[in-house]
Amino acid sequence: MTRAALLLAAFALAACGKRADKAETAPAPDAAPAVKWRDLAADKSPDPFSYANFDEIAVKHLALDLDVKFDEKVLEGTATLDVERRNPDSALLILDTNDLTIKTVETRAGGAWTPAEFNLSPDNPDYGSALQVALPQGADSVRIAYRTSPEAAGLQWLTPAQTAGKKHPYVYSQNQAIQARSMAPVQDTPAVRMTYSAAIRTPKALMAVMSAAQDPEGVRDGDYRFEMKQPIPIYLLAIAAGDISFKAISDHIGVFGEATILDAAAKEFEDTPKMEAANVALYGPYRWERYDMLVLPPSFPYGGMENPRLTFLTPTLIAGDKSLTNVVAHELAHSWSGNLVTNATWRDSWLNEGVTSYVENRVIEALYGAERATMERALDLDALKRDIAEAKRPALTQLKLPEDLGPDDETAQIPYAKGMFFLKFLEGRFGREAFDRFLKGYFDSFAFKSITTEDFETYLKAHLVAADPGKATAAEITEWLYAPGLPATAEQPASEAFARVSAEQTSWLASAKAASALPATGWTTHEWLHFINSLPDGTTADRLGELDAAFKLSEARNAEIASAWYLKSIAAGYEPAMPHLKDFLLHVGRGKFIYRLYESLDEKGRADFAKSVYAEARPLYHPIAQERIDGILE
Repeated sequence: MTRAALLLAAFALAACGKRADKAETAPAPDAAPAVKWRDLAADKSPDPFSYANFDEIAVKHLALDLDVKFDEKVLEGTATLDVERRNPDSALLILDTNDLTIKTVETRAGGAWTPAEFNLSPDNPDYGSALQVALPQGADSVRIAYRTSPEAAGLQWLTPAQTAGKKHPYVYSQNQAIQARSMAPVQDTPAVRMTYSAAIRTPKALMAVMSAAQDPEGVRDGDYRFEMKQPIPIYLLAIAAGDISFKAISDHIGVFGEATILDAAAKEFEDTPKMEAANVALYGPYRWERYDMLVLPPSFPYGGMENPRLTFLTPTLIAGDKSLTNVVAHELAHSWSGNLVTNATWRDSWLNEGVTSYVENRVIEALYGAERATMERALDLDALKRDIAEAKRPALTQLKLPEDLGPDDETAQIPYAKGMFFLKFLEGRFGREAFDRFLKGYFDSFAFKSITTEDFETYLKAHLVAADPGKATAAEITEWLYAPGLPATAEQPASEAFARVSAEQTSWLASAKAASALPATGWTTHEWLHFINSLPDGTTADRLGELDAAFKLSEARNAEIASAWYLKSIAAGYEPAMPHLKDFLLHVGRGKFIYRLYESLDEKGRADFAKSVYAEARPLYHPIAQERIDGILE
């Protein structure tokens, strides 16, 4: 969803939306409500991307009781919310919803449930509808009967044919950044943290899993119970249901997935316990008890999603050589940065992603050595420079986003790579030992809290800079946090392996060496990515054909290498790669790959080919990906 143009008008639009009929029951139109409904355009939420009045009344616990109805492609049941009155005079609870059918609303003040007056605003295309509930004196719980929409933005429903097993349907959620409101009526802001529990019913042949405590080897009976005791932001609420099995890696780490991929996933991710140990040694205890992973069907639009206790992963990570497990390291690192200490608004998303990217790189270094960590930072820097150069406006390249920008406006590598290089800058200036102490103290001080960039800056100056103020100036820190572009103080990682690859590339480009003579059979994924990505503009189709004949790059099974190769093939007009590209787009739904490929096809005069492939592939993609590619090709 695009926010930049609609941010200031979003709540005003709620008065003229298109779904005023989503409430099946409501107070009679001629009955005066017990309280005056809030003017959402004038009296806004503290979070610009939410309707919720969490500064007055905040949800502390969510209890879901839901049926998973595959035939209708909906979740249906009740959401019970326990609330805390932060302002004792407040008589309205305001929640976020998106395409939910609200059946009934009840409140409880210590005894029986009683019907409550409520108002559901018209739909806003970006933010959904505000659900205002009149909260009587003493009421501390609200129960809402509702059902989701088959087109819910945060849920993808797959037919049996779209799964590996081909026998059973599948559903999974993706609620970051503000899609949880399409799964349940909630305060959909990372500023609010809550515990949750759930009772989920599915067809008996299927297993349901959630980002909460569960029995990984429990009986498959269609009736499942979950509990998340640690307070989390609502975007980390997650569910999946399908023909899912489990394989243990250690006593508290394992993999869920369809049976056909389970063994390969467990082998690929077998270093996860070592990653956890490295994190613990650097930054303190793991506070979520279990760490399991769910390998989703290929339509999953991200590399991973850090749902606590149950990371969601794309199958494109299973390369057979552990070369792409940095994504696992990243999602696990979110157990400290993001899940434990959370950005309070999506304008501060670098606090989640940049800090996590730094921790990820430190763990990769601890497990696989400094050279691999350096190679990964070098690739990240190249991507960061590309994104800065291609940004449609300078403000998109800031760490702290300005007020008119939101979670779907940010440029991909900014919160991740620029955030990581900011922390590398601090590490370089203050020394690794001092910076490690600082970061561990940061996680401890803000554990289970949501904070802003300004909170981080205050803590940084008090607990790191103040001890040795000459090592980093206030102007340098301000430039990193609030100015666009890449500061000159950014690290320039130099990889010896990449230098050798570059020398080989130069020799081949000068025709001093045949492609078949390149010593590439021993190259790592990272070395191949450096070689392909650094091929100069204007490399001809004939030259790509030489490489393809020698190394069959058009048929690469490693998704990172394949995607990089297809981008070069599109630019060069290398036709033999096109059938393989089509097959890739029909089987891979990860946005990191497919968005740039569709964009390149469109920009390089291959729009007809792109639209033809997309017409076939679109039903396989997640709604988030569909919306993004619709915009690219339209």
